[in-house]
Amino acid sequence: MNMNIEHQVTGYMSALMVIFGGTGDLTSRKLIPALYNLIYDQRLPKHFAIVAVGRKDMDHEQYRKEIFEQLKKHSRNKIDEALWEKLSCLIYYFKLNFTEQAGYEELGVFLRELDDTYQTRGNRLFYLAVSPEFFETIVTYLRKSGMTAGTKNSWKRLVIEKPFGKDLKTARLLNGKLREVFQEDDIYRIDHYLGKEMIQNIMVLRFCNLVFESLWSNKFIDNIQISLAEKHGVGTRGGYYEHSGAMRDMVQSHLLQIVSLIAMEAPINLTPDAIKMEKLKVLNSIESFSPKSLKNNIVFGQYGKGVIDGHPVPGYQEEVSDNSNTETFIAMKFHINNFRWAGTPFYVRTGKRMGVHAAEIVIQFKSLPDILYFSNDTEQEPNLLVIKIQPNVGVFFQFNTRDFNTDREIMSANMDTSHTSHAQGNTPEAYEKLILDVIKGESTLFASWDEVEASWMIADRIIEYGRRKKIKLPNYDAGSMGPIQSFELLARDCRKWWNI
Repeated sequence: MNMNIEHQVTGYMSALMVIFGGTGDLTSRKLIPALYNLIYDQRLPKHFAIVAVGRKDMDHEQYRKEIFEQLKKHSRNKIDEALWEKLSCLIYYFKLNFTEQAGYEELGVFLRELDDTYQTRGNRLFYLAVSPEFFETIVTYLRKSGMTAGTKNSWKRLVIEKPFGKDLKTARLLNGKLREVFQEDDIYRIDHYLGKEMIQNIMVLRFCNLVFESLWSNKFIDNIQISLAEKHGVGTRGGYYEHSGAMRDMVQSHLLQIVSLIAMEAPINLTPDAIKMEKLKVLNSIESFSPKSLKNNIVFGQYGKGVIDGHPVPGYQEEVSDNSNTETFIAMKFHINNFRWAGTPFYVRTGKRMGVHAAEIVIQFKSLPDILYFSNDTEQEPNLLVIKIQPNVGVFFQFNTRDFNTDREIMSANMDTSHTSHAQGNTPEAYEKLILDVIKGESTLFASWDEVEASWMIADRIIEYGRRKKIKLPNYDAGSMGPIQSFELLARDCRKWWNI
């Protein structure tokens, strides 16, 4: 029997979602709005309840009122009072000091009472929306209190947010502690970028369209660019960001996951294991960085003060720490050493306080010989396939055609499709998809331990190089598109960053 069908038949689509960090920013901005939008779209399981666990002293009604004010700010759908009333009746608050075992015993009793009320069959979704320093403590006390013991007819799953460790060593230690309590199949390492609509669509574009997949290799593709640009600065996350930087915050997780989806071979089927196997092969095929290649192909940056949307903004050091050496920007060039991609460069960049807020993947196809139509003064524009991740969501394709309106013979034209048009409604937030997948037991859009380990092996080399290299920071103005060195990185190859 198909596993998803089996889950539904046996009641596996019922659950108690226990959110540690229930009064935190992630819960109010992402998790509760996602749950509201699931009930708005009639996708929330019938037998379901939410327990928000936090250290503040409040009762159920106080918590519901507090979270409702945040919901009104962050929901993608308008607030329907009747739907909110329906959801709020499923939300409970439990006060707990994460570091004291005694409270966990009481939490276990409370969850068993809710099991009877909502017929959730002992299924538990433990969501750790807390600082990483509490991961191991919470999981250990969950086990000691008996809340992680599975049965034949129920499941217990753990969801953790990044960062998963701060380097390879700490990631391995953390994973070892989690595996003492949960099986690998029950650990969901969430990467919200993988829940975004166009990231999910990468495999469909490739493996459902012969016109793309037949050209998807070094024979026809000149280079691939991935850009994740943010206008905002570190904001209230300065303390966290000072110890992570762009490398740990974005590259080790989001960017390398996108690279693996773009470059992977077709899996033998669409099961999570088959897909993750092919993604892992990509990560293991990324070239090893030598000291010389690191020097030539890695650019670090940090934003200074500048102007964004007509408003002056401070620099990173003014916001966080004077003389900080933490990077807020990184650009990289690397190769994937396998038969499909050998020789085709991948360029990736990510940064804060940049001139645009956008995320795009650009596949630039090779140019034709400069004969026939391109033999004179006509400049040849390359064919581009652009996958728009945010804020616009869709696919853009640039091609050449005849210009019938001017004396120019050739012009660039484009086809553009969007998943954010009025007719198609709002694009679901990534967390809605990911929460539902955890309940279903569908782990395709979550990183496996093997992927996390392979990503840290790459990231550690680059982080160590950045630690040793003395860089004069800040080296780009807020509102720009990063350090001049990132443009020189492509100019040396007679290429350029495509505008996003």
